[in-house]
Amino acid sequence: MANLPDKNKLLRNFSRCNNWEEKYMYIIELGAQLDPLPSGTRIAGNLISGCQSQVWIVMNRDPHTGEVRFFGDSDAAIVKGLIATVFVFYHGLAPSEIVAEDVRPFFSELALSQHLTPSRSQGLEAMVRGIRKKAAALH
Repeated sequence: MANLPDKNKLLRNFSRCNNWEEKYMYIIELGAQLDPLPSGTRIAGNLISGCQSQVWIVMNRDPHTGEVRFFGDSDAAIVKGLIATVFVFYHGLAPSEIVAEDVRPFFSELALSQHLTPSRSQGLEAMVRGIRKKAAALH
């Protein structure tokens, strides 16, 4: 997460893009900044069902700080960028806050919903459900 911007910076950077092609390129760049999945975590238990692309999400708590750490990957560059975008939203939140927070207003600010294909939108919803489920298990 060290390489990813915070929510406000992401919103500012996104608003500076002149068109959706630039926004898609920025999302892809965000995905390239994700920390790699920890060794041995590309397993069925971390695979998010409901996504057209393969998506792995791993969450754990830092034993020293208690902060939730996020790791994700996908076989599709744009999806990997969407994973990064979701991680930016949830960064710094406690597991109970992750479960409670609604990411949709953030997506609306980015205008993601109207510019993603229906299958990508469904995959994004599946990612959010998976993250919330994993956060509930971290309590």
